[in-house]
Amino acid sequence: MEATIHIDTLRLFAHHGVSEQERRTGNHFTVSAELRYDATEACRSDEICSAVNYGEVIDTIRSEMRIPSQLLEHVAARICSAVRERFPAIKSGSVTVTKVCPPCGADLAGVSVTLPI
Repeated sequence: MEATIHIDTLRLFAHHGVSEQERRTGNHFTVSAELRYDATEACRSDEICSAVNYGEVIDTIRSEMRIPSQLLEHVAARICSAVRERFPAIKSGSVTVTKVCPPCGADLAGVSVTLPI
């Protein structure tokens, strides 16, 4: 039985951006993820060891967000790679990284990049 874990709008402060100023002062970001895996055993056993532990996924995301990058694409790719490596049970999904209120002179809530896992 396939399950999808939804990590919805994890709020973080990080130092990503093209300009040196953005990387120095930082900005607010959100990360959302959809992670699909076979949850048959988790449904039977009720044991965390047979599921994808979303708390550990969140820790993985936080760890990757601490590493400054210029591009959202690079951050999202690193998160996808780290999640795939640490949780081989995940078969597919996506990760979205959003820069909240980017310094681009426009009135918008954020700019996002979504990559498949």
